[in-house]
Amino acid sequence: MTTYEKLIALLNQHQARYRLMNHEATGKCEAVAAVRGTEVGQGAKALVCHVKGNGIKQHVLAVLPADQQADLAKVADAVGGRRASLASPAEVDSLTGCVFGAIPPFSFHPALKLVVDPLLFERYSEIAFNAGLLDYSVIMNTEDYRTFSNANVVKIIQ
Repeated sequence: MTTYEKLIALLNQHQARYRLMNHEATGKCEAVAAVRGTEVGQGAKALVCHVKGNGIKQHVLAVLPADQQADLAKVADAVGGRRASLASPAEVDSLTGCVFGAIPPFSFHPALKLVVDPLLFERYSEIAFNAGLLDYSVIMNTEDYRTFSNANVVKIIQ
């Protein structure tokens, strides 16, 4: 199954309130928000990070509002590591099955730990994200995401 297929199956399994939209492929947060008709801050930006130090070697899917910047030191702290860096395109592909910019805010890989900044849950009743493909987006109920994403909620923005 593709990441897109896994995502849609997960949303349907949990009876999530969402809508799927097909649009022009774009990797920029501002451009895709305009196409979706959403605010940039509703976007769930998903970054694959590699955390090391303190005996930790962990990949993390760090999810935060698209109008914010991740603090990589906080991402590392979230899983007990010392430092974090963005994963390589090859690591992103092997852990998510997606290209950078198309990653949904769910982990479908056992080696990829999901960490979400609490601000994502605080401002909007719906979040928006790419559905594993650059030309498909999901706009879903924020509480539904919080309920079944199984995320570790930790402050990871600057």
